[in-house]
Amino acid sequence: MEPMLSAISEKGIPTGDGWEYEPKWDGFRTLVFRDGDEVALASRGGRPMTRYFPELLPAFRALREPKLVLDGELVVVGANGLDFGALQQRVHPAESRVRMLSEATPAWFIAFDLLAEGTTDLRKQPLGERRKRLEKLLKGVKQPIFLTPYTRDPKTAQDWFEKFEGAGLDGVIAKSWDGAYVPGKRFWVKVKHQRTADCVVIGWRKSSDGSTLGALLLGLYDKKGTMHYVGHTSSFNAAERKELIAKLKPLQTEIPEEEWRANPGRMPGGLSRWSRGKDTEWVAVRPELVCEVTYDKLEAGERFRHATGFVRWRTDKPPKKCGFDQIASAAEFDVRGIFRSK
Repeated sequence: MEPMLSAISEKGIPTGDGWEYEPKWDGFRTLVFRDGDEVALASRGGRPMTRYFPELLPAFRALREPKLVLDGELVVVGANGLDFGALQQRVHPAESRVRMLSEATPAWFIAFDLLAEGTTDLRKQPLGERRKRLEKLLKGVKQPIFLTPYTRDPKTAQDWFEKFEGAGLDGVIAKSWDGAYVPGKRFWVKVKHQRTADCVVIGWRKSSDGSTLGALLLGLYDKKGTMHYVGHTSSFNAAERKELIAKLKPLQTEIPEEEWRANPGRMPGGLSRWSRGKDTEWVAVRPELVCEVTYDKLEAGERFRHATGFVRWRTDKPPKKCGFDQIASAAEFDVRGIFRSK
């Protein structure tokens, strides 16, 4: 079963009597299926996730309803709020590693919807009714399961939008209070933090078939003047991709292997458990071009959490002026305080 999805709002938090608002968690969207002692976790794309989070299973088995389907988010909470990097590390092929990480970086499940209870399919019920049943089901529940707070007040939602960023959250989700749960449809609205930064183009990644440009690779300088790869932008049409290749070709250079070997964590491309063993082919260019991009946040102070959006070229800005100092920092906020902010 597909989860219900959300569309990005370009106009801020929607207002009106028909909306309900929730914090937007930054983790793995997960559906939980329980039938007695059998518990299965499935990702947004239907990928089985149960084996990676064994520490959560006893908590689901302890719920008072033996048959249910929950919708929510898996998160890992670190010293400075939600830690998506640590959450990614939980998806590991080695059983011994999975067990070790389940103790070192245990996950939480943040529940925000109840899709089935007993033999009753609740998806056609309005959100308000589903929420009432979810609150009854999870009354008195303790870590590692949490019930996400909600509000009907847009002013409170705006306050959450500003405060909770300091705990690593993405923004706010707006949902129709009277709406049904429609799998696969983007009828919810997400409001995310959006900022801009000037980045140096340090290379480009080829498309999956190798026939054209897939994305521009972006870098920022630290205080010592060392370049760090921070992410990519790929919001270009076919004609623009051809123009970009022509623009970048004169700047093509050798990959600075010695520099990357000294700190491989700063290197674009390369192998990861998400690349399924395939190297990401990329072409290095001299750091001479600067572009402005939109971004939501810089994860762990190192990489943009999501792909950025290209805004414009900054021919007026020297590359060496593109540093981490331009990245906005949110005031820290304790994740646990979110559950006291109802």
